[in-house]
Amino acid sequence: MRLFKTIFFFLTLISFTAQAQMSGELILNNPDGKIDNAEATVSLEGAVEPVHYKWSLQHIGQDQNKATGITEGTDFSVLVTDATGAQLELAGNIPTESVVEGMNTQFVPIVNAIASVFFWDPLAFLGIRDPNIFQDKAYVKLNEDYGENKVTKWLVADGANVEEGTPIAEVQDEDGKMQTIIASDPGKLIQSLAQGETIKKGAIAEIIFKEKRPVLHPNGDQRSQGVPIIVLWLVLGAIFFSIRMKFINFRGVKHAVELVQGKFSNPDDKGEVSHFQALTTALSATVGLGNIAGVAVAIVVGGPGATFWMIVAGLLGMASKFVECTLGVKYRSINEDGEVSGGPMYYLSRGLEGKNMKGLGKVLAFIFAILCIGASFGGGNMFQANQAFDQIATQFPSVAAFGWVFGIILAVLVGIVIIGGIKSIAKVTDKIVPIMCGVYLLFSLIIILMNISNLGTVVAQIIGGAFSASALKGGFVGVLIIGFQRAAFSNEAGVGSASIAHSASKTNEHISEGTVALLEPFVDTVVVCTMTAMVLLFTGFADGATGLTGAALTSEAFSSVFPWFSWVLLIAILLFAFSTMVSWSYYGLKAWQYLFGESKTVGMVYKIVFLLFIVLGSSVGLGAVLGFSDLMILGMAFPNILGLVLLSKEVRTDMLDYFRRIKDGTLKRYK
Repeated sequence: MRLFKTIFFFLTLISFTAQAQMSGELILNNPDGKIDNAEATVSLEGAVEPVHYKWSLQHIGQDQNKATGITEGTDFSVLVTDATGAQLELAGNIPTESVVEGMNTQFVPIVNAIASVFFWDPLAFLGIRDPNIFQDKAYVKLNEDYGENKVTKWLVADGANVEEGTPIAEVQDEDGKMQTIIASDPGKLIQSLAQGETIKKGAIAEIIFKEKRPVLHPNGDQRSQGVPIIVLWLVLGAIFFSIRMKFINFRGVKHAVELVQGKFSNPDDKGEVSHFQALTTALSATVGLGNIAGVAVAIVVGGPGATFWMIVAGLLGMASKFVECTLGVKYRSINEDGEVSGGPMYYLSRGLEGKNMKGLGKVLAFIFAILCIGASFGGGNMFQANQAFDQIATQFPSVAAFGWVFGIILAVLVGIVIIGGIKSIAKVTDKIVPIMCGVYLLFSLIIILMNISNLGTVVAQIIGGAFSASALKGGFVGVLIIGFQRAAFSNEAGVGSASIAHSASKTNEHISEGTVALLEPFVDTVVVCTMTAMVLLFTGFADGATGLTGAALTSEAFSSVFPWFSWVLLIAILLFAFSTMVSWSYYGLKAWQYLFGESKTVGMVYKIVFLLFIVLGSSVGLGAVLGFSDLMILGMAFPNILGLVLLSKEVRTDMLDYFRRIKDGTLKRYK
């Protein structure tokens, strides 16, 4: 016993000595004036390997002593634990060295504060739903590049139980090199392809766990998928308007098509653009990267079932678009030159004034106008320019340092269009949008037709995944929210922006323009987003096994059928970005003129500033500044939907009267 106590004493002494001896520091590095690329390295003395690192930065792994991608000027920390249990906590803050870094740092706490409001999860707060994500399976991937590898032999039968580290397959590459694949986790093995089949995406099998596991960030924090209040606000608004308007989102489609065809267009009606031009102008602001990149993110995160809820959200959003665009025309302002100004600023202030809520209307209109201007400079301008140049730099790395040149060229092209006003913008968008959508949908349709025999399987995956999603995807509620969120962010139904474009339509019947507008979420979400999702599912890139996401994943899916499609996608993204900018310039201009007056000088000041922001967006990384401006787009939904609900009764009354006149022939047809 005495010997045991002596040994225990010395072991304890050694342990405490080791803990006392471990020391360290953070070596900080800011390599240049670009944002979000600072580095910190942990330098230790006296630590016993292996060492565990718990960074406050979620993207840094627990085995990494070096952190990269740190935002300059922000606090971070790391808790170091060595093999003896000794711990050391280090904190750092890497000083900014450029104006851009300083600006980014100032916006970080603002963005975080706004995001905490917009993405606050009331269901988790009330204990109705656990936002934490769990996984019930894992992918088994190759150890090396998956070029032309083939499974030469399965070492474990399909459906068999395996332990972590169990050899499960032998794989041979195109040069004859062999490698043995081992199980990454314990569980039930599900083979993803037959023996002798070429491995296309890296993953050769799935392992189904006996029990669910929490999904973790690289730093060890658990991942979560909340139900953001902004999404609830948009979705509940869409459901309310669908019921309130007697499901005009379904009943009005036929008439909407007739209106776009010009069958009820009176050439003597006031306005600046046709129904079709107003539709394409509004579509050009929504159809874009959200359809290409956003859908890929939704499918990877939420699985095939997210497609179903995107479609449902798109169908419901048609009612929101109907209400806001109807009011946009009803309360628009037309000056002596025939120039139209309309949108939420006008129907919030004028419409609510008529309901003895003048003060509330002015406040909501002011808030909306401020948010709309910020959104036009950020999400509708800088973000588009930034992403467009990133795509070019990816294809042509040698031009990566010449973003300012691209920005100047793009600003000149946009300037040529927007200086001419809404008529000039409409003449561009009514050509670009149909061509963009047509080409994109054509290639999507070809892939779908090539795999038409699998249509039943894919539809079953979509419907089944919508109601019985795996734990990894957040379950039923998680997938529903992912689908609704992506649809809401893509088609902007309820945000109010589209009503600004539709206000300029040549019509004296405000209900007619609202009816045309309900086609937007259908085209944007139900058609374009769904086609993207179908391509990902048919080509087998929807499971995220490649590690790619966003536009890169969509490009890879199309390129698996058309190897040259990355070039087509590059052109599409450039055109999408261009059309989005010209449309958002008009939205921001009208909000600007609402606040500062409608003189030509006031309008020209806005346009010049807008063009300068294009150059800025193309030239530098803007990090939190872009995050802030994107949040402003979402913020527009709060005052807008509140106003729409308060004004919905008069829209319903006008709608019933309009369709009564259509039915009894009082409303004249022109074609």
